Amino acid sequence: MIVLIRNILFAVVFYTLSVPIVLSTPLSAAFGRRAMIRHASFWTRFHGWTVRWLLGIRIRVEGERPAGPVFYAAKHQSMWETLDLQSRLDGPAIVLKEELARLPFWGWSARRYGAIVVNREASAQAMRSMMRDATAARAEGRSILIFPEGTRVDPGESPPLKPGFAGLYRMLKLPTVPIATDIGVLWPRRGLKRPGVATLRFGTPVPPGLPREEAEARVHAAMNALEREPAGR
Repeated sequence: MIVLIRNILFAVVFYTLSVPIVLSTPLSAAFGRRAMIRHASFWTRFHGWTVRWLLGIRIRVEGERPAGPVFYAAKHQSMWETLDLQSRLDGPAIVLKEELARLPFWGWSARRYGAIVVNREASAQAMRSMMRDATAARAEGRSILIFPEGTRVDPGESPPLKPGFAGLYRMLKLPTVPIATDIGVLWPRRGLKRPGVATLRFGTPVPPGLPREEAEARVHAAMNALEREPAGR
């Protein structure tokens, strides 16, 4: 019963207060990209507050986040990391699937923020567009964040990396920092979110310039390094 109450409170508070925050995006957009990033960071920090104090989920961080622009490759198990990493990584340019970029208002806001839109069909034109957006983000001194498995997965699942990762790795020539998480143990795709401690781990940076197979293998292994453990450990 307590878990159900926590979930209801989270949904009411987060989604209700998110409406005016998101709808005020055009005001920030009028002041440029940096204002948009600060606006998004305010929203994602608010999300983190509701996760901690309403859902009762605490985040344990392992490893060090390097300074300067890098290429982040993160595990994707829930909505949590898509929002939390925005503020935790100081507003990176996030690789976003095209379906989200087409949503009314949300898609416009994401593009103004500087999201890198990727087409899952990976056509030559789509890849060129993604590379162009990533080059622009790098020129601005921003890090780039990708969820290279391409979709949200359950704990223990480790599908192969999508082709877009290798293209960006080769083009960006930045250290690649794998990010592992086991948040899906507490935040399942279906059912109630449960209180407990989740781990966010920054892996050892993978240097640029490695052969594709080696880079993918090292990043994939580090992203999937966390073993499943009981919730609330």
